[in-house]
Amino acid sequence: MADGAPEDPAAARVAAAMHAVDRRDFLPSSQQRFAHADQALRIGHGATCTQPSTVAVMLRLLDACPGQRVLDVGSGSGWTTALLARLVAPGGTVVGVEIEPALVTLGRANLLAAGLPARIEPAVPGRLGRPEDGPYDRILVSAEARRVPRGLVEQLTEAGRMVVPVRGDLVVVERAGPDPHQVRTRAYGTYSFVRLRATGED
Repeated sequence: MADGAPEDPAAARVAAAMHAVDRRDFLPSSQQRFAHADQALRIGHGATCTQPSTVAVMLRLLDACPGQRVLDVGSGSGWTTALLARLVAPGGTVVGVEIEPALVTLGRANLLAAGLPARIEPAVPGRLGRPEDGPYDRILVSAEARRVPRGLVEQLTEAGRMVVPVRGDLVVVERAGPDPHQVRTRAYGTYSFVRLRATGED
């Protein structure tokens, strides 16, 4: 940062959350020695724990704030869910959804051990997100879609924001009013993620 340049508040909050929530605590024992390496790590069942630099970019773009309601799609081992819980405290709520039952169990155990007020629920096959707990101020998607998932846009508040990988690009989607078809999208570089598993709109 140049002398006198203002610090990005979102970046500062994300850095503090990542310092407070140790990635090591959300990894299988065989991967824990690599916890601070900037690389994606396998957590089993075809899933990975996203590399820290990518998570930091996603969270800065999401800009989750205290008091907000957040959905974490593809919560995996619970690390991003835990980071989001730190970012929306006090007063916010975070729910993660995960399609692999063993990872739901793992993520729940990791959140419990970390003592963070968030929860992980099993994803319903053929349905994206968790509309019964919405609408959400922010949605984070840690799997790649073929197009912007309309079903998730509909779960955002009228001024809500989603960060989702779409065909290799990291995309910010913002609702622009009551009509879920009115959205603004911006792409921020190329990233690699596992495939989003759901219905034909993914």
